[in-house]
Amino acid sequence: MKFTFSLQEIDNIAEKIVHLSSSKIFLFNGTMGAGKTTFIKALAKQMGINDIANSPTFSIVNEYHTNEGQPLYHFDLYRLKNEEEAYDIGLDEYFYSGNYCFIEWPEKASHIIPEQYHTIDFEIIDENTRRITFI
Repeated sequence: MKFTFSLQEIDNIAEKIVHLSSSKIFLFNGTMGAGKTTFIKALAKQMGINDIANSPTFSIVNEYHTNEGQPLYHFDLYRLKNEEEAYDIGLDEYFYSGNYCFIEWPEKASHIIPEQYHTIDFEIIDENTRRITFI
């Protein structure tokens, strides 16, 4: 399913994605600056989380909680050197925890991601417009 939107429409698209989802694992693909983190903030907002500040580039994972106390893990795997490093920091335990996991740069740990997941691929249309493909 494809959605084209501007920043003003991002919350509406995020709401649609939340309602369409059947998995708690989301893989985000796109170049730097494509809007992955901005879209993750919009998704989290739809889940009752308002305190996402930025991407966990240096910490690799940030943990947030919904209004009901449910954890949501936001991963930025850009700095991982290999999958062994992913295992060493226990990413597989997060991925199989049954909690929401939003994963940027998932190709860095592709062999440990559960079989059931959604992908959201980002395409930059212009400075203010993005297209995502949601699978």
